[in-house]
Amino acid sequence: MRVRWRSGALAAVAAVLSLGLAGCGGGAAGDGGSAQTAVSSVAEERKEPPRLSVQDGDTGVEPLKGAKVASASKLEEVTLTNEQGRAVDAEYNPEKTGWETTEPLGYGRTYTLEAKNADGTTSTATFTTLSPAEQTNVAIGPYDGATVGVAQAVTFRFGSAITDTKAAEDAITVETSNGTEGGFFWQSPYELIWRPKEFWEPGTAVTVHADIYGKDLGGGVWGAADAETSFTIGDKVEAVVDNRDKTLRVYRDGELVRSFPVSLGTDGKYDTPNGTYVIGDSHEHLVMDSRSYGLALNQGGYVTDVDWATQMSYSGIYVHSAPWATWALGAQNQSHGCVNASPEDAKWFQQYVKRGDPVEVVGALGGTLPGYDGLGYWNYGWEERSGGTEDPRAE
Repeated sequence: MRVRWRSGALAAVAAVLSLGLAGCGGGAAGDGGSAQTAVSSVAEERKEPPRLSVQDGDTGVEPLKGAKVASASKLEEVTLTNEQGRAVDAEYNPEKTGWETTEPLGYGRTYTLEAKNADGTTSTATFTTLSPAEQTNVAIGPYDGATVGVAQAVTFRFGSAITDTKAAEDAITVETSNGTEGGFFWQSPYELIWRPKEFWEPGTAVTVHADIYGKDLGGGVWGAADAETSFTIGDKVEAVVDNRDKTLRVYRDGELVRSFPVSLGTDGKYDTPNGTYVIGDSHEHLVMDSRSYGLALNQGGYVTDVDWATQMSYSGIYVHSAPWATWALGAQNQSHGCVNASPEDAKWFQQYVKRGDPVEVVGALGGTLPGYDGLGYWNYGWEERSGGTEDPRAE
């Protein structure tokens, strides 16, 4: 760098010195002073103030872009403060020729960036970050520290409808201890899942990051805050509900643990769908109201207190105690779609299974549980996973 800026100075010195030599004699001292002045003048002209990544008066600056400063010489001091005087965390490079923020900026804030070089030159800019029309948070499941079954998906629930599905997916990372392959499926504009291609291997450790803060998620919606969770896959427990003999069988690592008689949805009227379900919430006591899924009381609906209710779908299908239907267990279907069991068996089932365990319903007459029905996501074909495109369920 010294060679670059001094080359011009040396030319000036040479010119002045040539004049001094032509005059000779007593003018030599004065000519030397003129040469020094010329060098100093050129050096001053070569001074360059710090270069800022933002301009004074900028608005709509994205928080994640932060601020950067570069110097052709060496930085002496750089500060970035908000309107309340709080300094933003930042760092210099080893040569102290560069500086950049290390924490995100806030939405709708005004910042002042002041930079000074070691040679005394300075630069200043005051700017404002963007103010989103709408912000959204995201809730991730399972909860941090949970142990779940081999069919459990990673779930993301956004507070606002997401239109840029690719931006949302790109903001998410799923790290597994064994390189599990998986993909995204949109169940609604608000709900996204990440599901393995096949059931998890027991013992898999999973860490999930949804780094949505500062990200444009489309339609004027920006991420409000990042979220993360870590969980572990537990033992392989699976249940099979077979309508052909009206029996529920529970397996652990492929070995039958217990079987008991059940009764499913009334044939031809409230048929229980086939397919793979996933265990969700569990309730020792629950008031079941058919109006929650659109069946009015005057159309054969009900409001019933039940015990030992273990959720299988968002559409209201549970394994639960049905002491009023013991006559039908193992013999006849008579429910509104739920899997009825004796009080003893329903209690055992709830206490044995865990969130994320799969339940396969086979031999029923009710078609197949849709993949978008909350806990029915294993009924999506692998080819239906999202690539972050304009998914019709995310419009």
